[in-house]
Parts: sequence; structure tokens; C-alpha cells
Amino acid sequence: MRADRLVATLLLMQGRGRVTAAEVAAELEVSVATARRDLEALSAAGIPVYPQQGRGGGWSLVGGARTDLSGLSEPEARALFLLAGASASANPEVKSALRKLVRALPQTFRADAEAAADAVIIDPARWGQRDRNRPGVVDLLQRAVVQRRRVRLEYERAGERTTRVADPWGLVDKDAIWYLIAGTEKGSRTFRVDRIIDAQVTGETFRRPADFELSAAWDEVVGAMERRRAATSATALIAPALLPVLRDQQGRHCEVDGPVADGRVQVRITAPTPRMIAQQLAGWGAEIEVLGPPEVCEHLARLGAELMRRYGTTE
Repeated sequence: MRADRLVATLLLMQGRGRVTAAEVAAELEVSVATARRDLEALSAAGIPVYPQQGRGGGWSLVGGARTDLSGLSEPEARALFLLAGASASANPEVKSALRKLVRALPQTFRADAEAAADAVIIDPARWGQRDRNRPGVVDLLQRAVVQRRRVRLEYERAGERTTRVADPWGLVDKDAIWYLIAGTEKGSRTFRVDRIIDAQVTGETFRRPADFELSAAWDEVVGAMERRRAATSATALIAPALLPVLRDQQGRHCEVDGPVADGRVQVRITAPTPRMIAQQLAGWGAEIEVLGPPEVCEHLARLGAELMRRYGTTE
């Protein structure tokens, strides 16, 4: 897009002070004629860009300004490239953008920025698991969010398909599972993107609520979900040496109450239902002792009986 090139050209001039049309063309991967037209467009738009003829000439900003147009400090530039560089290996567009931004930075910033861009790789797949494929509809939804375009979704949940018209306010990637937060005629709703069978961008635009903040909205979604997932709790005892493993397995659904007289540690496990708690703890066998409530203990006994019937010997 030309607007992107004009900004990149201006950033390049801010970083270098003076450029030729040939240099701009090489850096931004366009023709020399296109680069010259872009430089002339900047000048015509009132930006203090002017050409200098003759040997050693080129295009410069009035006053020879060499400050970074973005106003980034060196630590800020390094932090930006650390963040963006982690995803560049999987996204050619990000990689190309970073390459152009590095060229536009002041010379003293470039070495650290390039090193930061290559310092981190994000591998979203857990050990023993395959990498989750990003839903193809994510790109469409991202464009709709940015362009404030209303979408029509065909959504499937619990085997039931419905058609929804929604205003896409923002997208969240949580552990490689994507969620769409959107406005509907019934208020704010959250959709799992992998349950969207089809999505179409309509010709209608929308205005996102002035007080909407994506991070705050997602915090509310997470809080509501965690409260539902913690509807039932069970108290249990476990050896201190095994506590880190249990906490890693259960995450925020394992709360430590403290040590007890026999040296074990008392914990509280939460889940939506007693049966789900029993299913999560059954694999621990005698390593964990569940004190209550009775419903969880009954489910554990039932699971044990079922396993004995299937795998137990006649002895």
C-alpha cells in the first residue's frame, strides 16, 4: 500500500538524514521511478522534504533532522524487536516489516535491534503434542477488526449451528486457541474461533464502544470462565515432594492450604463438577488422599471399581 511506503520512506530519511531515490528503491523493494514519485509526494504533501542536485545530492529533510520519527528510545526499540522478532520466523510479513524498520532506525540502534529480532523463537507446541494449526478465518477476522466491518458468522456449539451477526471488537490468542470478542444484539459475546464454520465480512461498518479495552474485556472473560471451572472444590493431602507436580498439572485450580501434622500438605482442588475432580485425581492413586466432599470420594470409588472390573484379576 502506498501509505505504508510513504511512512517507511520518511522513517528511512529520519534514520539516514539523506537518501537517493535508488537507495529508497533498494530498501523498500520498489522501482526507482516509484521511489521518486513517493519522495515527490511527501514534498507535495507539505512535509519538509527537498531534493539536492549534483554529486553527493539526494533527498533530505529540512534542517537535516536525524531523530527517529517514532520517538523510540534505544531500550524501547530493543523491546519492540524482541517482541515482534519472536513471531517473525513464522510470519513472512512480520519478517519483511522488521527488516524495513531496522533500516529506518538510527544507525546506533540497528545492531541491538537486529540482535533482539533474532534472540527469541516461540514454539507453541507442548512436548509430545503437535503444533495447533491457526484457523484460516483468523486473518479475515483480523481485517474486520481493524477495518471496523460487521461480520456474519456460522457458529457451531454442542452440535447446534446458528448464524450470528456481530461487530468484531478484538481477537485473543490463548495457548494457540483463538477467541473473538464481539458485540451482538444481545450484548458482548465471546466466540471460539475454531467453532466458526464460516465467516463473511458484510458491507456494514460499526463503531466500537468508546470505553472498550480489549485487555480488560478479556480479563472479565477469563474471570467468569475460571469461576465456572471452580464451581466445586475438594480437599486433599499430598507429600511435599509431589506438590510441584500437582500444581503444575492443575494450575490455578490447585490452592495450597498449608502443612498438616503428619508432614503432608493440604491442598484444595477445584473443577466444574465432583466427577471431573475425581477423574483428574484418580491417576494419582494412593499418592494423594482426598478428604472430601463425599461426592468426590464416591466418584473416586466408582472409578476404582470400574477399573477393577476391567483390569482386575480373579484373585
